[in-house]
Amino acid sequence: MAVELLDGNTFNSKIIEGKETAIVDFYADWCGPCKILGPIFDSLSNEFKGKLGFYKIDIDKENNLAAQHNIMSIPTVLFFKNGEKVDSFTGSIPKDKIASFIKKNIGEN
Repeated sequence: MAVELLDGNTFNSKIIEGKETAIVDFYADWCGPCKILGPIFDSLSNEFKGKLGFYKIDIDKENNLAAQHNIMSIPTVLFFKNGEKVDSFTGSIPKDKIASFIKKNIGEN
């Protein structure tokens, strides 16, 4: 699996300080829409391999990180460039829409 699970320390070192271009899925194991998004996210991580990092954060284990990023609903997906959040969406949306979201944010059309 090309999707990596992050905690507070790895989030800061890879996304914020490392300034990696990344897409981060805030989820919970009990969340139905998160379970729908999970396989789509995994599939897209293979399609966009080498272009950006794909990460997941379990809000039940990392509730401080979720609060820090104002996560009010899940799944919420944040897109980061140079350590800054540049875009986001909430909910489980179709794979083609997520692919378009990624392409828009990496400058690929």
